[in-house]
Amino acid sequence: MKKIEFSAEYIEYDDKMDLSSSDKELMSLAIEARNRSYSPYSKFSVGAAVLLDNGKIVTGNNQENAAYPSGMCAERVAIWTASAMYPNVKVVKLALSGMSRLKLVNTPVSPCGACRQVLSEYESKQESEIEIFFTGEEGKVIKTNSVKDLLPFSFDGSLI
Repeated sequence: MKKIEFSAEYIEYDDKMDLSSSDKELMSLAIEARNRSYSPYSKFSVGAAVLLDNGKIVTGNNQENAAYPSGMCAERVAIWTASAMYPNVKVVKLALSGMSRLKLVNTPVSPCGACRQVLSEYESKQESEIEIFFTGEEGKVIKTNSVKDLLPFSFDGSLI
């Protein structure tokens, strides 16, 4: 038996204002997308903005449906829209912001497990990492260099 430890690497910013101007712009677009989310059931709005290596930015937001679980998360809406519009263009960064209409969210909102798996698929497909920034309505922003920091034991197509 072997005991192996691993760690996640991330940067914690005190506030969105501490981001670089380009990362601040990407997060602002995620927040704008969040404010347009369709989330009447959970009352939890999420927005995402994806920067592609051709310089284009694609946004998405969570879309709910009365026939749960037919809705979709913001990250997957943004990633899949980017892939549909710009096939084979690499995803460089993803910014994500979540908020509740029931209470103040002042802690970072990270991608769910399904979204982490999709991000892992795209990192594998494009053979390069995707920087991920996530925050709540206000407060700290977390930045990881790769989804591997959020999902260290990912499943990918190499196993199929």
